[in-house]
Amino acid sequence: MIRQTFGATFSQRNSLMRGLAALAVALPLLAACSGDDEPAPYVEQPVEDLYNTAADTLAVGDDYELAAQQFEEVERQHPYSVWASKAQLMSAYSYYLANEYDDAISALDRFVALHPGSPEVPYALYLKGLSYYEQISDVHRDQKMTKDALDSLGEVVRRFPDSQYARDARLKIDLANDHLAGKEMTIGRYYLSKKNYLAALNRFQTVVRDYQTTTHVPEALHRLVEINLVLGLQKEAQATGAVLGYNFPGSDWYLDSYALLTGEDLRPEAQEGSWIGSVWDGIF
Repeated sequence: MIRQTFGATFSQRNSLMRGLAALAVALPLLAACSGDDEPAPYVEQPVEDLYNTAADTLAVGDDYELAAQQFEEVERQHPYSVWASKAQLMSAYSYYLANEYDDAISALDRFVALHPGSPEVPYALYLKGLSYYEQISDVHRDQKMTKDALDSLGEVVRRFPDSQYARDARLKIDLANDHLAGKEMTIGRYYLSKKNYLAALNRFQTVVRDYQTTTHVPEALHRLVEINLVLGLQKEAQATGAVLGYNFPGSDWYLDSYALLTGEDLRPEAQEGSWIGSVWDGIF
């Protein structure tokens, strides 16, 4: 039979593996291939032999890229076999394990395009999101991969909110957003250190406006209090301090902002028409 390829090795990889486990089906066991270790790649072979060879290579785990190529051979030689679509997905997964993310993404895009109604589409989109997510670089570098990860993981949540992958997708979306907010904070701090207050202000406002659920918001609010005081925008500083105190009353950032305001004989309080009141719903 075609060997079951989604056993203990995959169960250790949480929801990712559970997705692959769903692909396993009960078919009669085939004898292992015992032929030449270097078969001619374009000599047609039984689909069972091709699939089992690829599954064995994947199970050994020392050459995932070879496993991906062997799964591709299943589809190449038997494009109309029931195992062709499964081999496509397994090839993508093998490329993912090999850290060949571009190849994995290309294979996943092709799978979704060819099989839009497949029950494995949620998993394919999720794996595509992971392929971007695992390429996210530190906040000092370009964040294109972070944005691509958000797009792909967001598609899982939008289209398949009740799937087994949606929960982890939401978690990774939160982490990716936190990463993007961290990028804005890094740039904002740089501008602040150079006394380029308007440029810094724009970056911290972006964090407060676009990434309100991230861990960077308390500091961003404090930086806005600090900059608004430097720029002489006292009412805006007071309003921002009020938002900071309302949402993060026990934080060190609020204590620092309170000290800055009281040092100018001011107190945190709502101000009608303030910028912060327009973006932080329900506070004023």
